[in-house]
Amino acid sequence: MDNRYLVLAVTDVQDEEGSQEKHLIITASQSLEDKEQCILRNGWCSVPVQPGDIIHLEGDCTSDTWIIDEDFGYLILYPDMLISGTSIASSIRCMRRAVLSETFRSSDSTTRQMLIGTVLHEVFQKAISDSFASEKLQELASQTVQEIRHLKEMYRLNLSQDEVKQEVEEYLPSFSKWAGDFMHQNTDFPQMQLSLPSDGSNNNSTCHIEVINSLDIEESIWSPRFGLKGKIDVTVGVKIHRGHKTKYKIMPLELKTGKESNSVEHRSQVVLYTLLSQERRADPEAGLLLYLRTGQMYPVPANHLDKRELLKLRNQMAFSLFHRISKSATGNDKTQLASLPQIIEEEKICKYCSQVGTCALYSRAVEQQMDDSSIPIVMVPRIKEETQHLKPTHLEYFRLWCLMLTLESQSKENRKNHQNIWLMPASEMEESGNCIGNLIRRENVTRVCDGQYLHNFQRKNGAVPITNLMAGDRIILSGEERTLFALSRGYVKEINLTTVTCLLDRNLSVLPESTIFRLDQEEKNCDIDTPLGNLSKLMENTYVSQKLRELIIDFREPQFVSYLSSVLPHDAKDAVAHILKGLNKPQRQAMKKVLLSKDYTLIVGMPGTGKTTTICTLVRILYACGFSVLLTSYTHSAVDNILLKLAKFKIGFLRLGQTQKVHPDIRKFTELEVCRSKSIKSLALLEELYNNQLIVATTCMGINHPIFSRKIFDFCIVDEASQISQPICLGPLFFSRRFVLVGDHQQLPPLVLNREARDLGMSESLFKRLEQNKNAVVQLTVQYRMNSKIMSLSNKLTYEGKLECGSDKVASAVINLPNFKDVKLELEFYADYSDTPWLLRVFEPNIPICFLNTDKVPAPEQVEKCGVSNIIEAKLIIFLTSIFIKAGCNPSDIGIIAPYRQQLKIINDLLAHSSVGMVEVNTVDKYQGRDKSIILVSFVRSNQDGALGELLKDWRRLNVAITRAKHKLILLGSVPSLNRYAPLEKLLGHLNSEKLIIDLPSREHESLCYILGDFQRG
Repeated sequence: MDNRYLVLAVTDVQDEEGSQEKHLIITASQSLEDKEQCILRNGWCSVPVQPGDIIHLEGDCTSDTWIIDEDFGYLILYPDMLISGTSIASSIRCMRRAVLSETFRSSDSTTRQMLIGTVLHEVFQKAISDSFASEKLQELASQTVQEIRHLKEMYRLNLSQDEVKQEVEEYLPSFSKWAGDFMHQNTDFPQMQLSLPSDGSNNNSTCHIEVINSLDIEESIWSPRFGLKGKIDVTVGVKIHRGHKTKYKIMPLELKTGKESNSVEHRSQVVLYTLLSQERRADPEAGLLLYLRTGQMYPVPANHLDKRELLKLRNQMAFSLFHRISKSATGNDKTQLASLPQIIEEEKICKYCSQVGTCALYSRAVEQQMDDSSIPIVMVPRIKEETQHLKPTHLEYFRLWCLMLTLESQSKENRKNHQNIWLMPASEMEESGNCIGNLIRRENVTRVCDGQYLHNFQRKNGAVPITNLMAGDRIILSGEERTLFALSRGYVKEINLTTVTCLLDRNLSVLPESTIFRLDQEEKNCDIDTPLGNLSKLMENTYVSQKLRELIIDFREPQFVSYLSSVLPHDAKDAVAHILKGLNKPQRQAMKKVLLSKDYTLIVGMPGTGKTTTICTLVRILYACGFSVLLTSYTHSAVDNILLKLAKFKIGFLRLGQTQKVHPDIRKFTELEVCRSKSIKSLALLEELYNNQLIVATTCMGINHPIFSRKIFDFCIVDEASQISQPICLGPLFFSRRFVLVGDHQQLPPLVLNREARDLGMSESLFKRLEQNKNAVVQLTVQYRMNSKIMSLSNKLTYEGKLECGSDKVASAVINLPNFKDVKLELEFYADYSDTPWLLRVFEPNIPICFLNTDKVPAPEQVEKCGVSNIIEAKLIIFLTSIFIKAGCNPSDIGIIAPYRQQLKIINDLLAHSSVGMVEVNTVDKYQGRDKSIILVSFVRSNQDGALGELLKDWRRLNVAITRAKHKLILLGSVPSLNRYAPLEKLLGHLNSEKLIIDLPSREHESLCYILGDFQRG
C-alpha cells in the first residue's frame, strides 16, 4: 500500500441500529492489526462498500474515529482507478452512457463540432501565451488549420478546409473581447459574484477578475488521491479585486466552444479541475468557465458539497467499471457480465446519444438474459428497433466475447494500470528494468513538430542503470515529487550510458531546472476499448458488418470465382507470370487462391516456408493488377519485415503509425515523413496523398486513422493472424472487400492471461475459427530453414510429415565451425574426453539435435517471488555458447530461448560478465517468425513435487521452440520433470527412440566441475 495517502482496506461494514449512519471497520495500510472506526453520515457514499475494497479518506481523525459528513471530508472508492473529469461530468445526465463511453470507444466518434472546438482551443491557448491582437489571431488560426492532425480530421469528416477556417474566424472577435475585458488593467472589468471561504465573503459579494498570465496549457494531472485524471485547458494566474483588497489565485480555465449554457455539466467539470489542481498547488477554491463564442466568462466556486456530490458520482462510476463481472444468482458460481447502470427514460437525451446502439445491444444481448433484469417498459421498443437485425447467434457471440475481454482486462496481471508510478519509488521500480529515476533535464527542449518535443535527460548521480527500456518504447514521464505524476507521455528515442532522449507530448522547460524526473514504461495492459469497439461495430446494421457476421459467426462458405482470366487485367498477365516464376508450387497455389476469392483465403505458413516472402509476392501481384491492399499485423515488426522486402522492388506504399515504432529503413515511408517532405499544408494535397496510395500498411490497432473513413481496399492481408485475438483481428476487415489471413494455428495462439477467459475460448484466433472451411485454406509446406533432421521433429510431432525441405542443400546443411579442432584441444585439456563423450556429441556438426538430460547433475529449479529460474542450466547454456563462439560461430547466429523471464534475466547477467558477446536471449513468444543457425533451449523446470506451470503445457509453444534452429538444436532440461508435460513426453519419446538424449554426468565429474566453476584447473 501507499503510505503517502491514507489508503485503507475495508474489513467489515456494519449498520448502526436505528440510525442513518454506517460504520466501516477499516484497517490502515501502515498496520494491519490496528483497527480504526470510520463514521460516515447522511448518504456519504451511494455505492456499497464491501470488505476487501480499497478506499481513500480525506478528513480528520479524532480518537481513532474518522467522521465524514456533508460539511467535511471525502471517501474515494478504488482511488487507483483514475477517471477523467469529462466522463464524470457526462454521467450527471446518464451514468450508463458514461460507463459505456469508457469501455466501448468508437473509432469514428469525432464530429464537426469537436474538430472546430479543438482548433479553437489551440488558437486561444497559443494566443494567451502571445497576443490577442486581431492580426495575430488571424495568423494563428491560419497556421492551426494547416496542421496535419487537423487536416486528417477534416478528411475524416469530409469537410472543406476553407469552411473550417471561416467558422473558426467567426469566433476571433470574441477572443479579443475577452482579452479586453479580463486581461488588461482598466477600471471597467465586468463585475462578477464569487464567494471564497478563505476570505469570509458572502454569497452576494461582487468582485472583478483580472487574468494576469498563463502558467500552463493542457496541464496533465493524475490524482490517485481523488481517483481523477484530466488535462486542464489553461492554468491561469488571476487577481481577484474586491473593493480595495486584491487576492492572487491560480485557477483552472475551462474553454467551451458550444452554446453558452453555464450548464451543470460544464460547471461540474470546472469543479473537478479544482480538485485536480490541488495536487499541484494550493486549493484554488474556484475555477473559470469561458464560452469562446461570446467571450462570456463565469466564475465557478468549488464548495465542499459540490465536490462531495461529484466524488459520489465518481465512486458510482468506479464501482460500475470495477464490477463488470458478477457471479450468477442461481448459486452455480457461473461467471457472467454484470448489468450496467439503469437505462434512463429520457427520449431527448437518448435520441442524440453516441452510445445508443451499444446501449441497446448490451441490454438485449446481456441484461435481458438475466432473471432480475429491469428495463424501463418505454425503452423496450427502442431496444428492439436498434437490434432487430441480429440473430440469437450474433447476440451470443457478442455476449461471450464481451465476457472474455472483460475477464482478461480484470485479471490480476492487467489490473495494475499505472499504479506503480505512485505506489513504488523509482529506485524499486528500476530493479524490474521498467523505470529510470533520478533524472534531470539537460540542454534546451527542441520542438520537433506540433505536439512533439525532444528532451534530453541525464542521471543526477552516476550512469543510466541497466534497463529493459529501449528506443520506441512508450513511456510516462513524472516528477519524483508526489505532485508531479504523469506530466507527459511519449516515446524513448535513444538510451546510452549517460543520456536518455525522449519525444514527449509537452514542453517541460516551464518546470524548474532542479526538477527530478522518472521515466516509467507505459504498461501494455489488456486494452479492451478497441476490441470492444470492433465487437460493437460487428453488430451494426450495415452491409459490411452483415457480411462479416455471415462469414465469421454464421460460417457461410466463402465463395470463389472459377477462372483467373475473369480476375486478371489483360495488361497485367505478363507481369504476374514473371513474378510467379520465383515461387514454389504451394506458394503459387496460394497466389491463385487469393486472386479467385470473393470473401477470404487462409494461408497456413508452416515454419520456415517463406511466409514473409509469400506475402510480399502476393502484394506485388495485387499491385501489378491494380488492386488496393491494406497490409496489417499485430506487431510493428511483422508489418515492417514485409515492407523491407517490398521496398526492394520499388513499390510505393504508405506506412501509418508512430514513427518511433517503425523500422528505421521504413521511416521515410511513414505519413509524417511523407507530409514533411512534400510540405503538405492543405486538405487537397492530403487527399491526393491518400487517394494515390494503392498499398497502406499499419498494425491492427491502427485502424482509427482517418484514411479508413473514406477508403475501402480490395484486399486486406493480416500477417500473424493465428496470434491475434478475434475482436482485434476484426478491426481492419471492416475496410476491405476481401481478406487474407496468414498464420499457423499449430504455432503460438493469442496470449490470454486469464485462465477462465482461456477456458471459454478466448485463445481461439479468427484464423483457427475459419479454418474449418477447408476450401479456403492453402498450405505452405516447402521450408527453407531447417535441415532434414531438425525438420523431422516438427513433422513427427505436429505436421504429420507434410513439411519438406526446399532443396538438398537445405536438407543437408550443418553448422560451420572453422575453429572446432582448436576448441577440441582446449576441452581435452580441462576434461578427459574419453570419459565425457557428451561434449563431443554436443558440438559435432553432423549431430544437429541433442537433448541434455540434467537429472544426474542435478539441476534443481529455484522458485522465488520474481519468478522461476535454474542457475545450473543457465551456466551450462553460457558454457556451450562460449564454446560455439570460440569454434568460430558468430554470436548473432546463436539464439537462447527460455520460457521464464527470470531465467532470461539470469542468463543475461551471466552473459554480461562473460566474454561471449551479443547473443540474443528471449522467450519462445519473441522468437516466433525468426530463426538462428544454433538454438539453445533451457526448459528450467526441474523438481520433485510435480509443479509444472502453464508456459510449457502448450504444445504450440514447444513447436515454435524446436523450429527456430537452422543447423543445430540443443535442448536442456530434466527428463523426469518434463515427462509430466504431455507435449514434452511425446517429444522426449521420439528423441529417445532416435538416441538423441544425452545424460549429463553428476556435478562431481571433472567436466561438470569445470563448466559450473566448482574448481579451476591450474
